[in-house]
Amino acid sequence: MNILSQEELKTLLGKQQGLCVSIFMPTFRTGVEGQQNQIRFRNLLRRAEEKLLAGGMRSHEIKDFLEPAQALIGNVLFWRRQSDGLALFRSTGMFRSFCLPEAFDELIAVADHFHIKPLLPLLSGDSRFYILALSQKEVRFLEGTAHHVQEIELESVPKSLAEALQYDALEKQVRFRSGSGGGGDRSAMVSGHGADIDDTKENLLKYFRLIDRGLHDLLRDERAPLVLAGVEYLFPIYREANTYPRLLEGGIGGNPKGVSAEGLHRMAMEIAGPYFQKAEREAVAQYRQSSGTGLTSDDTREIVLAAFHGRVGQLFVAAGRQRWGFYNPEKGAVDINPATETTGEDLLEIAAIQTFLNGGAVFILPPEAMPDARDLAAVFRY
Repeated sequence: MNILSQEELKTLLGKQQGLCVSIFMPTFRTGVEGQQNQIRFRNLLRRAEEKLLAGGMRSHEIKDFLEPAQALIGNVLFWRRQSDGLALFRSTGMFRSFCLPEAFDELIAVADHFHIKPLLPLLSGDSRFYILALSQKEVRFLEGTAHHVQEIELESVPKSLAEALQYDALEKQVRFRSGSGGGGDRSAMVSGHGADIDDTKENLLKYFRLIDRGLHDLLRDERAPLVLAGVEYLFPIYREANTYPRLLEGGIGGNPKGVSAEGLHRMAMEIAGPYFQKAEREAVAQYRQSSGTGLTSDDTREIVLAAFHGRVGQLFVAAGRQRWGFYNPEKGAVDINPATETTGEDLLEIAAIQTFLNGGAVFILPPEAMPDARDLAAVFRY
């Protein structure tokens, strides 16, 4: 799966056995650079071997440990499905890889926990959105950020209106046969031909409800907005079937069939961009309005503790900044110490991750746009 859900993030943050390897690298989909993806990945695995050896793992243990990652080198289908960045995580008993719309810098980390800071831009409340491109003959789903986009393969979703009506006919067969007792005409197959499968509202609703049902599990923990693309008369019908709470108003008009991912991304940004800007402005305004009430803070210690307890509603993090120290969960204490950069934790990263996991909104802003010109600021829920 290429969507980084809350559950996946919780899994990565959980306690691991032994050493953990985290690998990040940029990936390219086409051209000469795309042909270098596997070579670059192979070189990163060699560097990971060296780090594991220095960490005390034996050569034969390293071979077994990295075997799932080594198997990807020759997986042609895997490399054909790349987006802008690859994130890979390996520990004893766990192997995860994500093809994500974020151009990561090359990075290898070997420690007693996974390194996930490069994922922070994907957790930010103002960075990600989805595009659902609908037509009677095709369904496409894309994930984008301000600068990148990737198509996501959908499972358990009909690929066309005709396929959706076949699903519906089969479901009716099962219901009729199981409830008919003696069989008879009620168990006859339901089918449609010609005018029977025209784009009536009833048939489109069946189609769109199946799509919405397929998206439900995929987007269960998501808070990113969704932009529709399709012929305009489809929009109100899909909205009637939709259960995803962050479907944006409006949409990309016109038949999306044949439109490139980059073209859909460009048009979707015209809709999603103002949404993100509005959310950011409202969050900053709420911080300023709440200042002096006890519901805001720019104190790193207080914010980190509040994030762990689910008290942070909106968090503002200065891009490119770090604040080193330690968080002791047993004592509920935060120690800020710049001298611990090589062994400590980035407290800004911890605050962002915990806010995200507890349902808060994270805004990663340029330092000059931060409230009170601080590296970290928060609006508390209570």
